[in-house]
Amino acid sequence: MLSPTRELASQIAVSFRAYGAGMPLTTAVVFGGVPIGPQRQKLARGVDILVATPGRLLDLIDTRSLTLSSVQVLVLDEADRMLDLGFIHALKRIVKLLPQQRQTLLFSATMPRPIALLAEDYLTDPVNVVVAPSARTVERVEQGVVFVPSDRKKDLLATLLRDPVLTRVLVFTRTKHGADRVVRHLAGAGIEATAIHGNKSQPQRERALAGFRDGQTRVLVATDIAARGIDVDRVSHVINFELPNVPEDYVHRVGRTARAGAAGTVIAFCSDEERPYLRDIEKLTRCSLRAIPLAVPAPRVGAIERPAKAKLPRDASLAARQGPVRGRAAPGATPTAACRRRSPAPRPTRYRVLSGIPAPPVVSQT
Repeated sequence: MLSPTRELASQIAVSFRAYGAGMPLTTAVVFGGVPIGPQRQKLARGVDILVATPGRLLDLIDTRSLTLSSVQVLVLDEADRMLDLGFIHALKRIVKLLPQQRQTLLFSATMPRPIALLAEDYLTDPVNVVVAPSARTVERVEQGVVFVPSDRKKDLLATLLRDPVLTRVLVFTRTKHGADRVVRHLAGAGIEATAIHGNKSQPQRERALAGFRDGQTRVLVATDIAARGIDVDRVSHVINFELPNVPEDYVHRVGRTARAGAAGTVIAFCSDEERPYLRDIEKLTRCSLRAIPLAVPAPRVGAIERPAKAKLPRDASLAARQGPVRGRAAPGATPTAACRRRSPAPRPTRYRVLSGIPAPPVVSQT
């Protein structure tokens, strides 16, 4: 089973061991960033299920530490990312080493048309299983956009994060250096945050993710490395500090909240330069994000002051507090519940005034 990221490979291996408990199957996971010796020793004893990132798998093949001649099933998780230019050359090498008679399975929440055509090179008369419409975001997610100049984004983010209703927050940036800059700015504002991206060592990445998962870290600033299948419970808010230039990545970012039937909130910061990205996202998801009228903090020296509190009705909805619809869904499309204007309060919604952002809707457990 091939995965595009180390974190996802580790998570998949944990799931295999849990689901296969009590079965006579051995599972191993291999990825880069850690010593290769222990991985070779494990493979030498033989395994039934191997979860790997493409680069480390080829390293092990090149050193004759394993052979793929007996593989019966090839699985590509996050297949659209595995088939893009970043992995396609490694994947072509791996596929040539596999038996012709095998089963190939591709999994992904999104499958752009060019990638789907490329996938046909690896499939023969495939069965297409669609659990949900392609590129549809989770219905239990409240989504909104704040139009803010690029140079005011950091101050706005710090102001929002001072609101305790944002209990576990995942912040996405487009670049690794951008993630580090956001963490430094938040530290200067007295807000603790941790970054996770490809320039971090594997132990640093594991500690950052573990701290976020167990609640020691409230704010995790990440590149799209964390948007691909990482399952962390109770993420209350996802903030797109920068909009992705690939609209499918927005769908994966949104999917980090409202998991397993829970609810969540997604906020996008959009500068004038990013408006084309926003249009692409709305076209793909067939969902017009509603503008959230937040006051952008003015530049100031020193700590950010806490705005005065105001009172809002507890049953107000996100749609009621937002501006008019910026655009229409594609013809014939049915907007998800998270995108269309809601009728008055089918369920209670909790607000904190500092940020103007609602908490995730309260979901009764039966």
